[in-house]
Amino acid sequence: MSIPSLSGLETALSGLEADQAAIDTTGQNISNENTPGYSREQVNFETNPSLTLLPAQADPTGGGTQLGTGVDVASITRVRNQFLDVQYRAQNTILGAANQNVTSLTQAQSAFNEPTSSGISAQLATFWSDWNNVANSPGSQSAKTTLVDDATTLTQTFNQLSSQLAGVQTQATQQYASITGPSGAIESDANQIAQLNAAIANAKQGNQDPNTLQDQRDSLLDDLSQYGQLSVSAQGNGMVNVSFGDASSPLISGSSVNWPQTLTSATGGELGSLLSLASASGPVGALSSVLDSVAGAVVSSVNSLSSTTPFFSGSSAATIAVAVTPSQVQTSSASNPGSGDVALSIANLAGGAADQAYAALVAQVGGDVHSATTAQTSSQALVSAVNNQRESVSSVSLDQEMTNLMSFQQGYDASARAMTTLTAMLQTLITNTGTAGL
Repeated sequence: MSIPSLSGLETALSGLEADQAAIDTTGQNISNENTPGYSREQVNFETNPSLTLLPAQADPTGGGTQLGTGVDVASITRVRNQFLDVQYRAQNTILGAANQNVTSLTQAQSAFNEPTSSGISAQLATFWSDWNNVANSPGSQSAKTTLVDDATTLTQTFNQLSSQLAGVQTQATQQYASITGPSGAIESDANQIAQLNAAIANAKQGNQDPNTLQDQRDSLLDDLSQYGQLSVSAQGNGMVNVSFGDASSPLISGSSVNWPQTLTSATGGELGSLLSLASASGPVGALSSVLDSVAGAVVSSVNSLSSTTPFFSGSSAATIAVAVTPSQVQTSSASNPGSGDVALSIANLAGGAADQAYAALVAQVGGDVHSATTAQTSSQALVSAVNNQRESVSSVSLDQEMTNLMSFQQGYDASARAMTTLTAMLQTLITNTGTAGL
């Protein structure tokens, strides 16, 4: 059996090249230690096909004889746990909804301005007290003027609060339109992912490792997950399909984007939260509905006692208004003129249904904000925990990379010494016997 004269050099050279690739990859890792979204890369080695020196059928033992030809770089891959990616995006969707809920509900809570002297609670107390003053002095024009002025302030506060709650809903609608509209976050992320899909497929077709492109795509998928639920499925060519929220069709199919699509609050994430907040049946819509009930209770309870000249007009927080002048305020019943009995009956409404309903509404607002904040804190903790797990797998550890670097350098040095030795042997062979024996 004969062994090619240069096979040893080629084997040593394969070791040099493989370790050089590993050293270069380690340097890439170290350089990107602080790069957001970077996944640690590793070189995967494989044995080169062996050289058959003696076929099995020619070997008395039946085993044949083979000679190793060194090592090759099979691939350079990212160190990434896809299961943790799925977990992270699912939790990030929940966090996106929680963040938006806290922002909008806190804004709604601020509109109530409770407990302060300019809140409806204090103004209702003043309103009932004014009626008591009128009952004590039914003929006092000053007391009636004060009553009408304070009542006007109360109705305007109802109007403003109703408008501010409607503003929170309008803002949610506008924010949703901005995110989902042309050049919005959804379309932008989807287009970039589709373009990266095409680039990754081309790289794989050319037997290249598209690690950087895949890192970029994963970062975009992470970003997209805050807006709604994601379902990512891989194609065999390196592309992925992405289903988004409860849309009827995939958002991304390979290099194609299908947007816009109709979504509902079941989409989850920030978009699901915005749709819920903008809805009449959502948390802010529910607050507005109760506020209308409070205003309606004030109107009906006062007007039912001041039946000759209704004190209020309107029936909701947006429409409630004072309907009389000071001189038109009804203080007494027709059967008991000058007694102030009507004013006293209205004053006795203090602490009644309207006050209790409003107090319950303020408690509801506080409860909603507390629940949203608790959910946000819990979601943030879960996102951080899952991300820490991802980082423990994918992030760069300088200690580990330096250990790898030393190992690969030793391998490189050993292959270089083997090549030097083989070169010296060939040189001796050439010098002593000439080239005829080769």
